[in-house]
Amino acid sequence: MYDAIVVGGGIVGASVAYHLAREDVDTLLIDRHDTGRATDAGAGIISPATSSRTASTQWFEFALDAAAYYPDVVERLEAEQDGETGYSDCPLLSVAVDEDEVPEYDAASERIRERQEKYGQPAPGTTEEISSAEAKSRFPALAETRRCRAYDGAARVDARTFTGALLRAAKKHGLTVFGKDVTEIHHEDGTVTGVETADATTYEAPAVVIAGGAWSDRFSDSLGVSIPVEPQRGQIIHLDLGDTDTSTWPILSPYHSHYMVPWSDNRVAVGATREVGSGFEPHTTAEGVHEVLGEALRVAPGLGDAAIEEIRVGLRPRSADQLPVLGQIPTVEGVHLATGHGATGLQLGPYSGKLVADQIMGEPVDIEEFSVERFE
Repeated sequence: MYDAIVVGGGIVGASVAYHLAREDVDTLLIDRHDTGRATDAGAGIISPATSSRTASTQWFEFALDAAAYYPDVVERLEAEQDGETGYSDCPLLSVAVDEDEVPEYDAASERIRERQEKYGQPAPGTTEEISSAEAKSRFPALAETRRCRAYDGAARVDARTFTGALLRAAKKHGLTVFGKDVTEIHHEDGTVTGVETADATTYEAPAVVIAGGAWSDRFSDSLGVSIPVEPQRGQIIHLDLGDTDTSTWPILSPYHSHYMVPWSDNRVAVGATREVGSGFEPHTTAEGVHEVLGEALRVAPGLGDAAIEEIRVGLRPRSADQLPVLGQIPTVEGVHLATGHGATGLQLGPYSGKLVADQIMGEPVDIEEFSVERFE
């Protein structure tokens, strides 16, 4: 008998389990290690203050809190486990390379100005317009830009490393982890009693968290609730720049829904496709690779000689309204959701996991706006 069971070991599920375990909640995490899990493929840009991906105030306010929480949890993880966290500060350049990007750049600039006045983010003095020459001096592979805005308050996170740190710390707090497939969530008289795995083993607990990423809706029918989450395939290519030192390069954010994230090992991750309707097919495609490389070389032609080190494919859990799905479900007492983050799971995930854990422990949390009931 456990106090809580978490189904799914990506960055969100690992965060839920970590925050429960460190508060002495006897927690079991069950993870079947799906091929194509979004956590294993994501690039990890932490910069809601300059995001051009959504004009949603609801998403923005939540993302600000999520980004602000990262340094706190990183500090704890550094004290509670011996490995790297994969999190580091990194400046960001928002660039309009071609004329067709300028209107969106201007719209994003106006949105940033309005948000700065209302929320104080980006913080004063952290963002400025810079010249094409200055942008190229910071990211040498960059093409000539029509417009460029620099931001000093961004960060990046290697999701695999960060998730590993969460789990190592959680295990020190008593977390149990099994690599199994949960096939059923048991409940009686409207209350959860536990889960059953593919080997016919039953584990009992009064609280169960579904953090199964793109696979979360597999329990919808048995729980009597629709969990409108579908896979969105993202293909990301990691480029090896050989002897070129990329440790001081900024993140690059152009306006065709792609990005470039440099790492200290002379590697740049470029991506990503956003393929709705891809199904559960976590493989590379000729069209996807062509799209990613074509966009990368349009924005940064200096990457043309880089070697292709690895191509990662992740199935992002995209909700029907592209906002997270969090908290208690209305049909079965004790079942909680932590899914639906789409392409911003690495940005929001650790904080989402904390809030769901807090809810399970009876702490006051304000996540009703992300409840699955909004889709009814």
